[in-house]
Amino acid sequence: MHARDRDSEGRARNARPRDGLGRPLPYDADGVPRQPEGVVRTPEESLAEAQRLLDEGKPFHAHEVFEDAWKSGPEEERALWRGLAQLAVGLTHAARGNVTGGARLLRRGAGAAEAWASASGRQRPYGLDLPGVVTWARELAEDVERDAGPVDAGTRAPRLRGRGAP
Repeated sequence: MHARDRDSEGRARNARPRDGLGRPLPYDADGVPRQPEGVVRTPEESLAEAQRLLDEGKPFHAHEVFEDAWKSGPEEERALWRGLAQLAVGLTHAARGNVTGGARLLRRGAGAAEAWASASGRQRPYGLDLPGVVTWARELAEDVERDAGPVDAGTRAPRLRGRGAP
């Protein structure tokens, strides 16, 4: 039996390897490299890294990039990054076959992104296609509920900056 992993402040930190969807694997398994926590990136770097991870079918890891952006970015943008993190977690749950959690988080993230865009008057911050991402999330939530099975995270990943954009 392994002792619980703790950081220097005593908070739980699970050092077990993880798969591409963030599920813990046995301690001796080869997992997907985890995203380092607390990385401060520019918004453009955050979007590029998150898109790369989403395209690779690793929405759990993309959520960690968005989480870093929400924690390190300006206060007025935190709701945007939190909403994007919720979308990535929603895709994670949908890919794991959690229909209820996936659809709920996709809709919650879509609502948060839409509310932020409405309040800020910005539809394309940092080249981000918020209307397209919101539409993607709501359509995926409907598909997940209708089909009631896991989705392929890589093929169902959003295009954060719109079609044809990196």
